[in-house]
Amino acid sequence: MTDYAVINPATGETLASFDTFTDAQIEEALAAADAAHRDWSRSSTVAERAALLRRAAELHRERREQLADVFVREMGKPREAALGEVDFAADIAEYYADQAEAIMADQPIAILGEGSAIVRKSSLGPLVGIMPWNFPAYQIVRFAAPNLIVGNTILLKPAPQCPESSTAIEAIYHDAGFPKGAYQNVLATNEQIADMIADPRVAGVSLTGSERAGAAVAEIAGRNLKKVALELGGSDPFIVLSTDDLDATVQAGVDARLDNNGQACNGAKRFIIVDGLYDEFVEKFTAAMAAVQPSDPTLDDTVLGPVSSETAAENLQKQIDQAVEQGATLLTGGTRDGAFFAPTVLADVTPEMNVYREELFGPAAVVYRVADEDAAVALANDTTFGLGSYVFTTDAEQAERVADNIEAGMVYVNLVLADSPELPFGGIKRSGTSRELGHLAADEFVNKKLIRIG
Repeated sequence: MTDYAVINPATGETLASFDTFTDAQIEEALAAADAAHRDWSRSSTVAERAALLRRAAELHRERREQLADVFVREMGKPREAALGEVDFAADIAEYYADQAEAIMADQPIAILGEGSAIVRKSSLGPLVGIMPWNFPAYQIVRFAAPNLIVGNTILLKPAPQCPESSTAIEAIYHDAGFPKGAYQNVLATNEQIADMIADPRVAGVSLTGSERAGAAVAEIAGRNLKKVALELGGSDPFIVLSTDDLDATVQAGVDARLDNNGQACNGAKRFIIVDGLYDEFVEKFTAAMAAVQPSDPTLDDTVLGPVSSETAAENLQKQIDQAVEQGATLLTGGTRDGAFFAPTVLADVTPEMNVYREELFGPAAVVYRVADEDAAVALANDTTFGLGSYVFTTDAEQAERVADNIEAGMVYVNLVLADSPELPFGGIKRSGTSRELGHLAADEFVNKKLIRIG
């Protein structure tokens, strides 16, 4: 029996299975990662590591069609979105290759006494990366690329439903020329991962996933005094205070909610609309959501495919049904066909309802009416999450003011789907403890060594 299998969510068919690693294979991977760090990481130059990563970016582009096909099979991602994800992963790898020298450059310190002082960055050692299923290439590269530039080695645990894509991506790093042990997949059980985190050869662990998984990994890491980076869930607000193009704002909301079949941690999920725009926005938004029909993810024009599994669809259905039972109004959707879930909009949600506090991971949105800016900010912040947020306003001063007052790691004003390799990604509160992308990602697992010369 294996935990790692490709089950096409569009058909329910099991397409492939992969054997879980034995304890002997885990030990072999740990030893190889440790040896690569002691040898390659310390002997290679920044320029040499950047050249390897640049080749990995090229291979992502050369193999984009094959990778995209795998993503569609594994988690139902629409094919055009899958191709876009591969391209973005290549851009991220290329960005870190371009920025390698700047990332690793010595940082002079203006000292109070005589002499000089610098901070010099160096690697920590092998890192365990625990990755989710929703972005099989993007999630991996934003963890692996900056850490390979630093010189850390990677032990990558993919999501159980993504063994085929993770194997293909492992091949990319090997074919790019990274030496044995620099980047490895580990198809491990949760118990094996706990032992790996505790292993003295492992320097740290990064997880992207659920709050429950994050808490479990953080507990193990803390018990073993290991650095941990967490990127967890989100229930991002989409605030509309004013607009000179309501139709464009509505479409931005639909795009931000249905991206990746509604399964993005930083997808807009709570739509907070000022009173004067609420009725018209909700009418147009509901109509636009209802117009999107779930369809075959292999087709080039598909916007919305299935959610990741029939179990995921069942769980989303339970959340929606419970919300309606507790008094929410279902404006559209709320039904499923296997793993295909109709775009859904809920209204009249109150703090007493479970859905008010929950993350809806799928094509479902909640709309709220607020009186003014202060009420919008208060509602946006009334959550245990703090990942991203979206603000639409024609008032530049208001945009600055709201951005300052939003309790989140990211605020996007008058635009959506604007992630880019140079922009740091991460949240606060129960959405996580770290930053990925940009230069900040390379600071998560690095020794910032002070060198003071008299």
